[in-house]
Amino acid sequence: MFRSIFLKTLRDYRVAILGWGIGMGLVIVSPMASVATLINTPQARAALATLATQFAWNADPIAADTVGGYATFKIGIFVFLIVVWPLLAGSRMLRGEEDRGSLDVLLSVPRTRARVALEKLAAMWIALLLIGAITGLIAYGGGVAFKADFNLLGGLLFGLDLALIGAVFGAVALLISQFTHERGPAAGATGGLLVLFIVLDMVHRVIPNTEWISRLSPIYYYNLSKPLIPSHGASWGGMVVLLVLAAVLSAAAVWLFVRRDAGDVVRLPFLRAVAAAPTRTVPTSDWSLRSVYMRSLRMTAAPAFWWTLVIAGFAAWMVVVVEQMVGRLNDLFASASSSPALEILKHISAIFLGAMFELLPVLLMAFAVTQVNRWSADEDEGRLEILLSTPQSRTAVLLGRFAALATATVIAGVATLGAAAVAAAVSGVTLDPANLVQATLGMIPLGLLIAAIGYLASGWLRTAADTGLISFVLAAWFFISFVGPDLKWPDATLRLSAFYYYGTPLLHGLQLANIAVLVVVGAVALVLGSLRFARKDIGV
Repeated sequence: MFRSIFLKTLRDYRVAILGWGIGMGLVIVSPMASVATLINTPQARAALATLATQFAWNADPIAADTVGGYATFKIGIFVFLIVVWPLLAGSRMLRGEEDRGSLDVLLSVPRTRARVALEKLAAMWIALLLIGAITGLIAYGGGVAFKADFNLLGGLLFGLDLALIGAVFGAVALLISQFTHERGPAAGATGGLLVLFIVLDMVHRVIPNTEWISRLSPIYYYNLSKPLIPSHGASWGGMVVLLVLAAVLSAAAVWLFVRRDAGDVVRLPFLRAVAAAPTRTVPTSDWSLRSVYMRSLRMTAAPAFWWTLVIAGFAAWMVVVVEQMVGRLNDLFASASSSPALEILKHISAIFLGAMFELLPVLLMAFAVTQVNRWSADEDEGRLEILLSTPQSRTAVLLGRFAALATATVIAGVATLGAAAVAAAVSGVTLDPANLVQATLGMIPLGLLIAAIGYLASGWLRTAADTGLISFVLAAWFFISFVGPDLKWPDATLRLSAFYYYGTPLLHGLQLANIAVLVVVGAVALVLGSLRFARKDIGV
């Protein structure tokens, strides 16, 4: 595996291949298990199909009364899960090694820049194909177990579609990294584009006659293929568009890499703010040097601004989606003649309003994960040694960094509250003010909890392992809360997820006892992390 750059890079991806392949396979199979018990009668099938049409913002409700159709519909916008790994891999493929200085050593061997970049890129593409193959095989196995009507080819084509959309966003991250000095901004910018593209894809399912807007999103072409629904099948045109996008963006990234200085960026006049290198001058009079907290706040400001913009904007967009859905419900109310139908329709709006904020805590917690990654990287790369040479206690340094993260998290929660309230007022959606406040500000303890766990784990783990661990914890919590109720898991299992304690505050408000659990667990993790950091050797 060390005979070539390609094989070495592919070897480095072995854990991601198995983890993400099996994980995405389970995400697909879990709704198959739940729907198998819901379509036993024609009446149940009809009710499920009617319910699915009210959530068309999530995905096209095609054959939602079948095992494969329901699984395709249920995962909907959660396709972003498979994009996370190629997004991170693409941003650090070249820029990450330049940050560490390891690319200089690699380029000293008799291999051209283009060959180095292409071998690394090929390894990522093969890894994505293997992830897609594992996902497809598990999906096929689930289809056999729950009597779905798609075959092995359908499962493998589903995996191929996932691999292609992953390749597109990996290429986007690789291209953006040519304009940034660090991998973090490239990953953050690609993440912001991911959210934007998800919203653009949703537009045509919410607002009539806007399909031309959705065509600007690569997610739209991914959703054209539905291989788990034999009556629909795969869209070869959509797959070709994704392949061409990935190839063109990758080629552009490699072309720019070959022509720029190693460690430098591609310089364009309108991207000076992004491309500007960190200053080497000591800012002796800068306000941010007055304390660890102030300096940490200054370092967090830029990523916090973009994450807040994404989270608040997404919240506002979801309120607009509510307004569109309420209009459709009014038509259904007018046509519904039986009292059972009326009762079902009345509950749909309430269920949707409760579910609309499900993604917001996930996004806020993802922001916390990126900041934990920066803390671990500062220690691994030796930046904390200079800080600790000043008269600052280790505990004060860690708590100062955490306090800055807490401040950014609070600001993001307040901004989300404001954006949702303004959007509701403009679009005419009625939301309970107290519940809206609790739903938005209730995200803050979740973000701080995952951050505290990450700070605790950083006392024993390196940056990659620490980030991987808390990312896995976040994914596990999401998986438990997302599929656990469908699979009728016991309440004791559901309580293992932090999202259980968040509940549905937009409908029922926050339970103080549940929030207290999150706060106590987070405080304990932070205290233990502080004790570990105060007693361990730096960099070990």
